[in-house]
Amino acid sequence: MIIRETNDAFIMIKQHDHAFISGEVAKHFKCDLLKAEHFFDDAIFAAYEHDRSWIGLDETPIWNDQANLPYSFSDFPLLPKIAFYTIGLDEIEKVSPYASLLCSLHYSSFFSHSNDEKGIQFLNAERKRQEKIKGNIPDLDHALLLEHYRLLQFCDDLSLYFCLNELGIKKEQEHPWFINGFSKTELFNDKIHPLFAEWLNPKEITIRTFPFSNEFKVTLKYKTVLKNAIEVMGIAKAYENSLLEEQQIFILK
Repeated sequence: MIIRETNDAFIMIKQHDHAFISGEVAKHFKCDLLKAEHFFDDAIFAAYEHDRSWIGLDETPIWNDQANLPYSFSDFPLLPKIAFYTIGLDEIEKVSPYASLLCSLHYSSFFSHSNDEKGIQFLNAERKRQEKIKGNIPDLDHALLLEHYRLLQFCDDLSLYFCLNELGIKKEQEHPWFINGFSKTELFNDKIHPLFAEWLNPKEITIRTFPFSNEFKVTLKYKTVLKNAIEVMGIAKAYENSLLEEQQIFILK
């Protein structure tokens, strides 16, 4: 679950809904910014499905007593998270091994500096998955694979930009992950500067330099779960009883 706190509520977004936006972003990306067109459909599929591991985990939110707010993707307990990561990657691999390779690289990046035994075990298992898939792809283009991996990360980040920021917020008040642009997107721009987004108003953003084939819109699905409702009935029931809302966001040049 992606959580953004306000004075009287938590904005709660399912990871798989966030991932759908990532897929929409990838679908509109300029393919000619990449080294080649090979496996582009698989890269789009990876963007759509990269958080399918969270479908079961997000079904019922859990309260974090220590932090006094719902568990989010960043602080969710490690063991169940790792178990569901593996399940999701297995499911993606059955449909598209290349997409699973990209998603595995994405998840592995979370544990690249981990000292946790379970995290290291997960990382080692995913490295074996990656080598197996690479071995089954003749003449794999490693430079293109890196570009697709960076594309997946950018699509994930742009969707998180919508989820973690108050809609229409001023640039200097944005979530700190995005104030200086999107990390490691220089290869999609001028090789020096990252891609850079800014809200024009609560329904529109602009991106410099525009990396898409056309302007388009996405739909952000979320629930506003009131804090007083949580106090009365608990997080699970309060979330269940909250209405699913939708906000269209336009991505402009």
